[in-house]
Amino acid sequence: MNTQLFGLITSASFGSGPLRTRSLLSVFEEDAGTLTEYTNQLLQAMQRVYGAQNEMCLATQQLSKQLLAYEKQHFALGKGDEEVISTLHYFSKVVDELNILHSELAKQLADTMVLPIIQFREKDLTEVSTLKDLFGLASNEHDVSMAKYSRLPKRKENEKLKAEVAKEVANARRKQHLSSLQYYCALNALQYRKRVAMMEPMLGYTRGQINFFKKGAEMFSKRMDRFLSSVSDMVQSIQGELDAETEKMRISQQDLIAVNESVYTPDSDVTSPAINRNLIQKAGYLNLRNKTGLVTTTWERLYFFTQGGNLMCQPRGAVAGGLIQDLDNCSVMAVDCEDRRYCFQITTPTGKAGITLQAESKKEYEEWISAINNISRQIYLTDNPEAAAIKLNQTALQAVTPITSFGKKHEVHHPSQNVKNTENDKIIPSESAGIQDSAQLIAPGTPIQFDIVLPATEFLDQNRGGRRANPFGESEDSSKDEVEDSLLQQMFVVRFLGSMAVQSDNTSEVIYEAMRQVLAARAIHNIFRMTESHLMVTSKNLRLIDPQTQVTRTSFELATVTQFAAHQDNRRLIGFVVHLSEAPGEESMSAYVFESNTEGEKICYAISLGKEIIEAQKDPEALAQLMKSVPLTNDGKFMLLNDQAEEDGTIHEEGEESEA
Repeated sequence: MNTQLFGLITSASFGSGPLRTRSLLSVFEEDAGTLTEYTNQLLQAMQRVYGAQNEMCLATQQLSKQLLAYEKQHFALGKGDEEVISTLHYFSKVVDELNILHSELAKQLADTMVLPIIQFREKDLTEVSTLKDLFGLASNEHDVSMAKYSRLPKRKENEKLKAEVAKEVANARRKQHLSSLQYYCALNALQYRKRVAMMEPMLGYTRGQINFFKKGAEMFSKRMDRFLSSVSDMVQSIQGELDAETEKMRISQQDLIAVNESVYTPDSDVTSPAINRNLIQKAGYLNLRNKTGLVTTTWERLYFFTQGGNLMCQPRGAVAGGLIQDLDNCSVMAVDCEDRRYCFQITTPTGKAGITLQAESKKEYEEWISAINNISRQIYLTDNPEAAAIKLNQTALQAVTPITSFGKKHEVHHPSQNVKNTENDKIIPSESAGIQDSAQLIAPGTPIQFDIVLPATEFLDQNRGGRRANPFGESEDSSKDEVEDSLLQQMFVVRFLGSMAVQSDNTSEVIYEAMRQVLAARAIHNIFRMTESHLMVTSKNLRLIDPQTQVTRTSFELATVTQFAAHQDNRRLIGFVVHLSEAPGEESMSAYVFESNTEGEKICYAISLGKEIIEAQKDPEALAQLMKSVPLTNDGKFMLLNDQAEEDGTIHEEGEESEA
């Protein structure tokens, strides 16, 4: 335990294990405080022995009790003190036996008993206290320099000013690092010195008693000589360990001082940072945005770490962290905030804006977003969270090799499955269907659109001050009448991932290929944002509705939806192909990819039922037969997915942009 703190500090200097180091530091500081209190009590007992010449018997009794109290101090780092405890127990017995033999020992007691413990308190304990104050000052200076660096503007960058501030941060970090190393070394050395400090005064006291009293020498000389010799050997052994540890720490300290200055410079690898997107836990310093008024805010630099599905915060000086945000089913997105770089916001599952945080570098910024996104999907609850996170990110990167598609991979795993043609409902064996080459499904180099419509806030800004206008020329009243007349109404919460033009709609392979390319493009270009909408499936059309304004963002006639499918591995991915007529004689096909809060198969079932209703409406008998086979609501509409409310949760009342 004694060398554990310095080893962790060495690794923490390069970014590994800071949470464990902070916890150990709190334990060492608590131990030093307990030791200081105990040392003062022990010194008082020894001074009473020295001063109370006429009450020596009473004083030695108190000293004996105080020696036994060492075991009851509950030192945070009590391991390794068994020899000290057993030795002090033996000394306590000796003091009790010599209690009746004490007389004037003022000078000898002052030189051999009181002086060593005073030197330990004034030298070692005072040194630890002074280094702690210096470490606190260096930490405060570092916080001030980091705050100054965080306030650097992003839009109008001044390279000279940025370089000066970065150099100031590096100097502050170096100063903090050196002061912390000296402080940690002193705390570590204190664990050795306290053993010597506890036993050395008692050696002088006992030897003085034996030498001063002939009776005592006659009674205990042979037995005590052997015991004192073993104690002296133990003290010398501990001193040798301390010397070796001190030399080892000195060499390590020189190696740390000689590292490149870029280690201390923030954002030193901004051009090509090594980003790990498979994290399921993360820890480090972030700036937290706090509102202090209607329009005023402050930023506070705090230490954050994830624990399971929770985001925790540990203020300076605290032994443990506290809960800040439950990350399960939350979304995270990059935001522009007060002209600060590397800001992101966590949104609750209900769509309410949560906390806003700022990272100190691009690497930290992207790793925090990736870690929170992985945790929000509850990957940490799986048997192998690391593998699940890697698989989740590899799924998005599979488009790097266009040799196969999602459908082809799925067919390899399930060769006996059949493919259903949604237009004629004929069952075609998968072996005879064949898999088209990706170039035949989607032309190489086809652009991908990541924003299907303007966000709701932009609609409000453009139409502020007047009656709300629908950008697609649809009236709200007509839309409501349309929904009321529809035999099918089903609402799903979805997030738009992307759309692209396709060359075929004969097979669901085109949807799998579009999913692959859209997810890969988002991963490669670090696109995290996606717009949340309500997808209304009716027996006439598919409508994307803004959750905040209830305005229809876009609408697709159900008859133009020629192909739809859900992803086989990620059940929350859904896609469909729409057949559009751009001009007389000119037609185009586009694939749209969404992420849903529920299983994509349920949306596919709703679309399939809507298309069946369209066909059944042409034949009254077929419609009557269909209405008998599917449960109806009280107002005569088709009812399906009765358990959706339990699975999906409450539909967001306010639309927010969420994180991919």
